[in-house]
Amino acid sequence: MLTIRHAQDRGHADHGWLDTWHTFSFSSYYDPAHMGISNLRVINDDRIAPGGGFPTHGHQDMEIVTYVLDGALEHKDSMGNGSVIRPGEVQYMAAGTGVRHSEYNASRTEPAHLLQIWLLPNRTGVAPRYAQETFPAVAKRNRLALLVSPDGRDGSIATHQDALLYGSLPDEGALVTHQLAQHRQGYVHVARGTVRVNGTELGPGDGAHVGAGEQVTLEGVTAGEVLLFDLP
Repeated sequence: MLTIRHAQDRGHADHGWLDTWHTFSFSSYYDPAHMGISNLRVINDDRIAPGGGFPTHGHQDMEIVTYVLDGALEHKDSMGNGSVIRPGEVQYMAAGTGVRHSEYNASRTEPAHLLQIWLLPNRTGVAPRYAQETFPAVAKRNRLALLVSPDGRDGSIATHQDALLYGSLPDEGALVTHQLAQHRQGYVHVARGTVRVNGTELGPGDGAHVGAGEQVTLEGVTAGEVLLFDLP
């Protein structure tokens, strides 16, 4: 079973410096039919204007993953981390008992485009933690690369949640598959390009919920970029 979430049906807000689309309820956007899937709570599709960004703010008991598509994001936090995240890199932050951070477009001339993902933790009150890893295009080209997992397998980032997040860059005509276990469900987010998900053509910003135990088939119509969540 495939349930489609079309890009234009998502929540939307344009703050001038930030143009953002919400797959699930977030901030002033509330839709009781779209509160998340399993432990996947947030997929925000953010475009940040040059020099714009989020001033210092706090989080607690949330697993936060940032995936940069274009441009660069400058990050600073209360754990003492300061870094710039670029395409091909994945940033992870366990907010745990509490962390404060800021996020700004690192460029004064070019926009930044990123996905921010929140996962509900499997336990609260953990010590905050930060990680940043590079996943080169070759590792995702016409295959699935595991980006985050509960145990850090296959070079992925370890999180406090039973969620597997894969990234893929399917070329035109390429076929990528993933078998969900009987007790697992999936969510696909098309970041760019056009991809057929189990035979249904989806474009940038579209998503699809895949039923438990099914096979996920990603077929490149044009060169694309896709995130696949394997969830309890």
